[in-house]
Amino acid sequence: MTKRAGARFIVVRHGETEWNVQTRIQGQTDSELTPAGLAQADAIGKRLARERFDALIASDLGRAWRTAERIAAHCGLPLSPDPRLRERSFGQGEGRTYEEVDALWPGVFSRAANTDPDAAIPGGESRRQFHERIRAAFEALARAHAGRRVAVVTHGGVLAVLYRIVHGIPLAHAHKVAISNASYNAVAFDGDGWALEAWDDTAHLGDATPFVES
Repeated sequence: MTKRAGARFIVVRHGETEWNVQTRIQGQTDSELTPAGLAQADAIGKRLARERFDALIASDLGRAWRTAERIAAHCGLPLSPDPRLRERSFGQGEGRTYEEVDALWPGVFSRAANTDPDAAIPGGESRRQFHERIRAAFEALARAHAGRRVAVVTHGGVLAVLYRIVHGIPLAHAHKVAISNASYNAVAFDGDGWALEAWDDTAHLGDATPFVES
């Protein structure tokens, strides 16, 4: 039997935003890139301009889109949105700090290992729902782009789910994953499973200091 051609992904976390600095939950809500975030987006755009890939996707029309636009300007590829890769976990918690969320909904989406994976902030997805949706979205992208290499600009929570998938960590398990803004992350999917090619590589950032949110 002939093995199906796989898909390869470069997955970039958006550049630093004002809400990163304020440790506010972003979710679907837009937050402007800081000057550092713009520099980060340009730095990874220059790096990706030296690589071959076939498509450029952003998870939404907000900060991930603004980062991807700067990448597109360096690479000369058209940019497409894919709302399947948005963060939708935080519901009414969007725009609040983690401390404010803990005060309003104690224990919900805390990073403690015993957090209920099926708990949800009002209006948001549970951790289990979010993880399963992102896994399905990446597998669908891999099937749609078999034999191609795709660059995706998205959010830290989405990258953390991808890390769990690649490393076989149960998707609904609470597990801290630190990922720098504008980091270079690369994975491959061959129809049977995922393989890691690079993770949290920030060598391209130079003077644009990476912002890490765990």
